[in-house]
Amino acid sequence: MNDLPTTNVARTQSPYADRWTVIAIAVVATVFANIIHEDLGHGGACLLTGGRPLALSTVHFECEGEGILVAAGGTIANLIAGAVFWSLSRLVTRKTRLRYFLWLSMTINLLGAGGYFLFSGIGNIGDWAAVVQGLQPAWAWRVGLTLLGVVSYLFFMWIAVLEIRPFLGQDLAGRMSRARRLTLVPYFADGILSCVAGLFNPVGMILIAISAAAASFGGASGLVWMDEWLRGPRIPTTAFQMPALTRSYAWIIFAAVLAACFIAILGPGLKFHPR
Repeated sequence: MNDLPTTNVARTQSPYADRWTVIAIAVVATVFANIIHEDLGHGGACLLTGGRPLALSTVHFECEGEGILVAAGGTIANLIAGAVFWSLSRLVTRKTRLRYFLWLSMTINLLGAGGYFLFSGIGNIGDWAAVVQGLQPAWAWRVGLTLLGVVSYLFFMWIAVLEIRPFLGQDLAGRMSRARRLTLVPYFADGILSCVAGLFNPVGMILIAISAAAASFGGASGLVWMDEWLRGPRIPTTAFQMPALTRSYAWIIFAAVLAACFIAILGPGLKFHPR
């Protein structure tokens, strides 16, 4: 977690990031995280274990011959993707929008993974409830999942808070308000897009609550209170600062097209091999 060199990098931060560009980057990060979870995670595990993909939407993946690895595949893919996004973000020292996209993608993937452990442990539903189903004693496995969720979620939060500092400036008074724009705006963009796309899912309305709302508004809820960790001197500022996050019409147009495709195509879902 050591700070990167500050050579030839802007050391001051403009007052606020452009709101529309933040929304656009959040939309792209949300769609990518969903594809990583459902397509690459569950879908990839289905193919690797010899299963036959049946259907895919923004909130579910059906696999004939689904087993433990398929159920766990989505979360595993999110964890791997989060690590990759974190590594890539450390290499970007000038392109603020790209580094913010990598930071947000890292955060959404990692918090989603930690949140899934917690969600399945407490509610006994979801992917990891299926993974531990039948294991005894059942209560011990649920407690273990819950503890794993709490510990991993807090750890991922700590990583995200440390990595957001280059976008916030060095003044303690201003970084709180800057952090809120970079965390609260994508939180609501993520949740709204996920739930709107989930409305069209072919399985049933219950998946909106279990998958779309829980994974977005629930799993990414750390974005809501992340700024509180920055209050006071507990998380020190860093000398390394990225240039201002300015408006990008390219990001905005790309996000609009991607969101429309996400809702119109993956919302209702795709069938590969009808039953």
